[in-house]
Amino acid sequence: MEAVNAWLLTWGDNLWTWIVLPVVVLLGIYFTIRSGVVQFRLIPEMLRTLTDKTPRTESGEPQSVSAFQAFTISAASRVGVGNIAGVGTAIAVGGPGAVFWMWLMAFIGGASSFIESSLAQLFKVRDKDSFRGGPAYYMQRGLKARWLGVWFAIILIVCFPFAFSSLQANTISATVTATVGSETAWLPWGVGIGIAVLTGLVVFGGVRRIASVTQFLVPIMALAYLLLGIVVVALHVDRIGPVFAEIFTQAWGFNEVVGAAFGYIVLTGVKRGMFSNEAGLGSAPNAGASAAVTHPVKQGLVQTLGVYFDTFLVCSITAFIILVSVPDLSNAARGIGLTQDALVSTLGNWSSIALSVIIFLLAFSSILGNYYYGESNIEFITTRPWVLTVYRILVVIAVLAGSVVGADLVWNFADGVMGLMALTNLIAIGLLSGIAFKLLGDYTRQRREGRDPVFTRDLLPGVTGIECWEDERTVTGPLDLPTRQRQAEKHRDHLHHDDQRA
Repeated sequence: MEAVNAWLLTWGDNLWTWIVLPVVVLLGIYFTIRSGVVQFRLIPEMLRTLTDKTPRTESGEPQSVSAFQAFTISAASRVGVGNIAGVGTAIAVGGPGAVFWMWLMAFIGGASSFIESSLAQLFKVRDKDSFRGGPAYYMQRGLKARWLGVWFAIILIVCFPFAFSSLQANTISATVTATVGSETAWLPWGVGIGIAVLTGLVVFGGVRRIASVTQFLVPIMALAYLLLGIVVVALHVDRIGPVFAEIFTQAWGFNEVVGAAFGYIVLTGVKRGMFSNEAGLGSAPNAGASAAVTHPVKQGLVQTLGVYFDTFLVCSITAFIILVSVPDLSNAARGIGLTQDALVSTLGNWSSIALSVIIFLLAFSSILGNYYYGESNIEFITTRPWVLTVYRILVVIAVLAGSVVGADLVWNFADGVMGLMALTNLIAIGLLSGIAFKLLGDYTRQRREGRDPVFTRDLLPGVTGIECWEDERTVTGPLDLPTRQRQAEKHRDHLHHDDQRA
């Protein structure tokens, strides 16, 4: 088993180092330039669309989950123990400079997140009282490659709802055991059964219940962790300036003696940032597609904001908790232990209990977000009800098993599979990015005209596979046919002109 674990670790590291990360960075830079730095230019729009009204059916019911609920579903998956343990490991291994590269990766990755979530919205499909979609759907409908979509769906199902959810449960169990300070054999089983029951109660309720739970949990856990971090930083206010200096100077290896240190710092920061915010991996678009919005770009902007929320807020809080409390990192513990030690050294032992509660909220919400990603891809492969029921049961079992088994092998396996998933998705959004740029052009023109952007599929006459955008009714009422025809002709002329300029 140790030999298998070592092989998986080597294989996963090589895949990410030499293939996935270069592709992520190069495509992110291309998307940034081609979109006119959309991830910075439209930050005000991200905040505005986050609270957008949900389009309703003729009976007055919401068409699906809201833009904010879709944001919390994706944030629930993004914001997990990696934001605490992952950042701790990055700093312990790469030093304060790794934080700079995490920030830079989030900014570059914001453009990739915009592209993938806009495409997911465009090619989404109807599913009872909501929508579903994601990379598998735009691979089938946009690239006409169902086989590629099935391949992606299988990888995601193995990686997120099973491997990563079991690891989240493992972290909850380990944290509770450490806080209680008991080595009792039954404690992990008790914790696992409790988490499994809670998971089952939520996932068997469908996407609306998942959305309502994450809408409640995500703001609470973010606020609690933010307040804890503010208190720690305030008690070390004299360290803020030096910490910023360390982050920016050590990012370039100025204080390092070994020549290879610079490359190692970059790799550590970029990789940990990538694992944390998931930009370009193809996971968040599954949540983005579930929202009912009037234009695909709106959810692209909201999911870009999710990348910033994850990295610039939650990950940065962890980084500053550590760096202001632990000036000497030479013998620092890796992972969650470093964050826990930093809190206890400043606030006392009670903070260990507070961190345990926060970790529970982080990990449990991640389990729910991961589950939804898997459900959306299960329904892409087959719509047979019994398959979905079996899937839900297996997720609950995986959560229970993850609470009581070792995590190293599963982590290394999941990391490698996640690299394959990212590579598959990046190829797809690279090929389909031209459509996303047209959507962005249409959105910005409508905003310049002072209108709340509304998209219908007749505005992209050369694109097939679009299912859900024929409805002309918006939150403000239907448009008459002559008006719609004039708008469609006007937008088609703009799109044709943009193609000629490109």
